[in-house]
Amino acid sequence: MQTAIPFLDDSLSPAVRGFLHTPVNRNGDGLILTHGAGSDCSAPLLVALSEAFAGEGYVVLRCDLPFRQERRTGPPFPGRAERDRAGLRNAVAVLREKVASRMFLGGHSYGGRQATILGAGESDLVSGLLLLSYPLHPPRRLEQLRIQHLPDLRTPSLFVHGTRDPFGSIEEMTGALQLVPAKTELMTVEGVGHDLGFKGKELAQDLPGSILAGFEKMF
Repeated sequence: MQTAIPFLDDSLSPAVRGFLHTPVNRNGDGLILTHGAGSDCSAPLLVALSEAFAGEGYVVLRCDLPFRQERRTGPPFPGRAERDRAGLRNAVAVLREKVASRMFLGGHSYGGRQATILGAGESDLVSGLLLLSYPLHPPRRLEQLRIQHLPDLRTPSLFVHGTRDPFGSIEEMTGALQLVPAKTELMTVEGVGHDLGFKGKELAQDLPGSILAGFEKMF
């Protein structure tokens, strides 16, 4: 059994806000999950993943990035991305007080990209990254690759990517991950797009368990 309760720690700036999943039987590890540019930490994909990981003993914090704490809707401002990364760094610091062993960081799309940039600059921040639908480039803008920091990413990373994701094909992702000097795995999800099968009321029921299995196999 597990419980998910609203969480707020404003002792740091930016503050850390979201929901904390605390399993009865902990395995000692912690996981932080955050959202994409058009969503928040209550996204069904993040909720399902948090429940799956907490069910295996992980303490999970799914948190709103600072831009979402400031505005309920709308995308992040490009010039404020560093503040969003500071929010993730603070989330790691806060959750580290609650876990005894390894710490992991992950996110969907924009949130995952910020996690990789943070990891590229601070290789010892966490033990590994879980990256859902990494936005390799904007749809139909193949020349605008978001790969500049990948050669500096030395944190082991599991990428989960749909075969119909317009933000990057499986072939493009495979090529991009060759730039990463750390251990990487690419888990492909057949027939889904950027939402990984979590769109509207649609829920890919088996996906959270599959991601958890792949994650534990890698780490």
